[in-house]
Amino acid sequence: MAKPNEREGNSCHIHLSFRADDGSPVMAGDGQYGLSPAGAAMVSGLLAGLRELTLLLAPTINSYKRFAPGSFAPTAVAWGPDNRTCALRLVGHGPSLRVECRVPGGDVNPYLALAGLVAAALDGAEQARPLPPPVTGNAYTTGGLPRVPATMDEALALWDSSRLAADVFGADVVSHYATMARVELDAYHSAVTDWELRRYFERL
Repeated sequence: MAKPNEREGNSCHIHLSFRADDGSPVMAGDGQYGLSPAGAAMVSGLLAGLRELTLLLAPTINSYKRFAPGSFAPTAVAWGPDNRTCALRLVGHGPSLRVECRVPGGDVNPYLALAGLVAAALDGAEQARPLPPPVTGNAYTTGGLPRVPATMDEALALWDSSRLAADVFGADVVSHYATMARVELDAYHSAVTDWELRRYFERL
């Protein structure tokens, strides 16, 4: 489980770096924070695709309970150099420069998560997306930032309408994982939990 209790929860942060055919690092360069133009575009692609691919990074109802302010799990779709309050944290330098995605929890399928993150990064590189400014302060309290989906319902709607998911994975895969989410949501919404029993049957 990503969130088995009211503490921080279980994460599965994923670090990404890219190499050219000759083995040379693609992300490192002479730009701000040691990024190359391709590296900056890749980080921008990750930012652009993160919300619509969240279903691959947070695959259960419980996943979304990690995303709380001050919990070491991100709530803002933002990037920053060595900033653990952001969804994307830039770490390392030179050949070791990489981006850490802090969204996935311990319940993630790492193969699906990695496929989604690589797809978003490569889409950013192909589109030469400009990189927005980093967040150097507390991303939990910085206003105006897009948010990590707070529920599976929200993540499902974004996934279902995602141009990126349809282009990269195809309609059959998008439909399959949308069906998975709907089955999970139907089961969740029909359940009466022990919390409800304690609060509404025994106390009120």
